[in-house]
Amino acid sequence: MPARSTRASRSPIALYEERIVAYERRSQRPRVKPAMRRHRRARSLAFRARRIVLLASLLVIVAACGSFTTTMLQPSNVPLSVRSVEWLRDNGAASLVSAVERAYYSINAPATGGPALTALPKIGVLGPGTAVPYAPPPIAPVILPALPGEGVWRGTGPLVSGAAPILVTTFRPDPSYPSMVAGVAWIDSSRAWLQLYPGRYEPPNAGGSQPAEVPPQLRSNLLATFNSGFKLEDDGGGFVAFGHVYAPLRDGMATLIRLRDGTPDVRTWTGGPDPGPEVEFARQNLPLIVSGGRLNPNLGDGPQWGATLGNAVRVWRSGVGVDARGNIIYAAADNQTAMSLAQILQRAGAIRAMELDINDEWVTFNSYRTFGAGQPAKLLPGMIRDATRYLSPDDRDFLAVYARHGG
Repeated sequence: MPARSTRASRSPIALYEERIVAYERRSQRPRVKPAMRRHRRARSLAFRARRIVLLASLLVIVAACGSFTTTMLQPSNVPLSVRSVEWLRDNGAASLVSAVERAYYSINAPATGGPALTALPKIGVLGPGTAVPYAPPPIAPVILPALPGEGVWRGTGPLVSGAAPILVTTFRPDPSYPSMVAGVAWIDSSRAWLQLYPGRYEPPNAGGSQPAEVPPQLRSNLLATFNSGFKLEDDGGGFVAFGHVYAPLRDGMATLIRLRDGTPDVRTWTGGPDPGPEVEFARQNLPLIVSGGRLNPNLGDGPQWGATLGNAVRVWRSGVGVDARGNIIYAAADNQTAMSLAQILQRAGAIRAMELDINDEWVTFNSYRTFGAGQPAKLLPGMIRDATRYLSPDDRDFLAVYARHGG
């Protein structure tokens, strides 16, 4: 077989002919214009971007579904519907949820006027007792004529040193809404003491360090339980209990405290982030709504007394205050603004007061007609949570009221 010729062995004429053929072949190829090349490159980049966005979206959806499922499977005493809304609020949809809630409450806002009540809910079981050095005066009626028992204090059951340590009453707080009823509880600080308990998930870093319910060994002296304040992430307040600072206290915020000697108070906090050993517990929530016996002048301006719904949306609201003698006053009612809640507490005798939690899922006050947490009773029938709330683990922090014997 003859050896293949190399380029060097070919004649100049053959090489020239090869170049001519190669040029003709190249000249026959369709040329891609620069604009078309850019268009193709842009389409390729857009396709890749869509793939990346789709993949990222799928990953977000999978992660969200995982987070939602994990949250819903955790132990809870809150209905699934409420927990779903809370999950949305905690995972980037707070503004959307608040907008929907505001629209709902605005559409369903109570109309002024309407038929007046003929009777108030029956709460409490007996009078103040026989050995009463002091009892608060009846709450003066706002709407005349007063209904039977309106503003008149009644005990809740157990007596301590011959007197009822907790008194309750109801009254109609607003002539524009004659069917609206407020419930008020007065707690005698000489016969009762308070304790703040972390919940299962609030404060967020509680981690099961304390029982999320009234400890069974303390129920023999239990008088009442009631809700605490907003979630800490909503108001940025502090939380101190059982010698542990779960969230540092902030100066200028309304604070419910109890000293080691059992003395409670509601005040504007000025003591720095750590209250020190003399303070048994401290729970902050927004600014005071009543100070020096007067309404906060900013109540009608701005959203600061409702972190998600503002101060003017009419919902279930609750609050706690202190009277001139250092006794605790709790109040709650449906269809209240921050202003109207403050007026209820002021009329009940509070010289300083703060708002607690809002919305029907969270507002709770239960008293017990016998020691041992027997015969639990709601402050108002319209409170939707069961009267045994806080006798089993609860998601939110709360307060318990115990008898102080020998007071």
